[in-house]
Amino acid sequence: MSSSTFRALLEARAEAANISIEGEAIGQLETYFELLCRWNRRINLTSLPLEPPTERAVDRLFIEPLNAAPLISSSASVWFDLGSGGGSPAFPLQIAHPLKHLNLVESRERKAAFLREVIRALGLTGTQVLATRIESLAEDDKNASVADLITVRAVRMSAPLFSQLDRLLKPGGQAVLFGAAAQKLDLPKGLDIQYLEPSILVLRYSKA
Repeated sequence: MSSSTFRALLEARAEAANISIEGEAIGQLETYFELLCRWNRRINLTSLPLEPPTERAVDRLFIEPLNAAPLISSSASVWFDLGSGGGSPAFPLQIAHPLKHLNLVESRERKAAFLREVIRALGLTGTQVLATRIESLAEDDKNASVADLITVRAVRMSAPLFSQLDRLLKPGGQAVLFGAAAQKLDLPKGLDIQYLEPSILVLRYSKA
């Protein structure tokens, strides 16, 4: 699929979702999409169809993160994207709502290499790849209560996840979970629902 065809599909899906995308952002999203297609032929970054992409693929990988951008606190600075893999939601969200410090957490080296190439290609400042396991990240004392924002896609809402959020988030911080909102919600104390729809769940960490 050509870049112009992808751009047309992206703009059509954005219009259907009532999302406005500026010209420079569209160019960056195109570059990310092209790299995702190229690398996905060699390593499994996503099971969603890319060549050509379906509306569902564009919605999951691009529209959902763009739709979440207005929900992010304007004061957020430090961001951990857990299990970054193919780079969504992190890259589309960073393009639409750039934060000062974005940490892409990905333990698999080939996927980490892909993420580094996208960072270089998009010229994203303040963005780095942490080649470590999520558990190790959360257990490191220097990361305790430093995150204003945590994002993660397609996770089970389990005790280990809540423990990691508890360790990493600072009071007032947000966790945005993509693909988890349809699950049964049994949240521990300190995590409050700020926004909920079928594909996006935003939690606010209120524990002092």
